[in-house]
This record gives sequence, C-alpha cells and structure tokens, in this order.
Amino acid sequence: MSKVHDRIRALGLVLPEPLKMPPGVVLPFQFVRVVGSSAFVSGHGPTTSDGSLAEPLGKVGRELTTEQGYHAARLAGLAMLGSIERALGDLDRIVAWTRVFGMVNSAPGFNRHPAVINGFSDLILDVFGPEIGAHSRSAVGMAELPFDLPVEIEAQVEFR
Repeated sequence: MSKVHDRIRALGLVLPEPLKMPPGVVLPFQFVRVVGSSAFVSGHGPTTSDGSLAEPLGKVGRELTTEQGYHAARLAGLAMLGSIERALGDLDRIVAWTRVFGMVNSAPGFNRHPAVINGFSDLILDVFGPEIGAHSRSAVGMAELPFDLPVEIEAQVEFR
C-alpha cells in the first residue's frame, strides 16, 4: 500500500467508486487528462463511497450551511483523489498540487466561498502534507452548478 493510502486510511477516509452519472447523462471528456508530467483534473462534485452524488444538494447559504458546504468540498476532494488514482495508478506519484479552482453553488448574498472550499484544501494538506499539498487556489460563487451540486472543484497536479 502507498504512503498516501496509509494516510487516507489513518484519517478514517475511503476513496469512492467512480462517479455514477444520472440516467441519460453522457460526459464527452476525461475526468483526468494527462499531458507530460501534469494531470489536469476536471470539475468534481461530492460523491458517496459508491460513486453516487452525495446529498444534500442545493445552494450554500440556502439549502446548505457553510459547514455542510465544507463537508461537500471534502467529499469532492475524495472523489477527485479516486479519479487521479485511476488515471495515474498510484497517488504517491503526485509531487505537487499546483492549482485548485473551487466553485460554490451560492445563494444570493452568500460570500463565504473560501470557508467552503477550505474543506477541499484541508483534505489535500492532511493527506499530502504541506510540501506536496500546498497549492494556489480560487474560490468563487456561481449562480448554478450541474445537478444542483453544492460545490464543484477542478485541479492540476504534477507527478513523476
């Protein structure tokens, strides 16, 4: 088992199965696109361990609290780690998290986007540590997200 998997297990976490798309939905792109030593990771939302969309769904600041949004961002991070592992074969190949773009499905007037996306950043730093896990980041509010997801997060990593 890898060092990253040992850390995930020590944190009491499990990587989910691949995303189960809603009926009739086809995505014409890859979840992880590898170019050279970079992996560009498409937007991920929160999923359960079986790969289905995690609830609650809706807008942060209306249907979800900031804390529920934080948890959703953490679940999106686990989903992303599962996708990266399937693409690279081993999460220990990651040498740097370089860029993260976090989108929050925001109710009008909600402005705590960074506090929500901290759920993702905290997970990555907990799993990879400050050297590999450090990343640049944006956290913005959106009027809507696909399937009424509370968050969607994309990233870029460097690997060996």
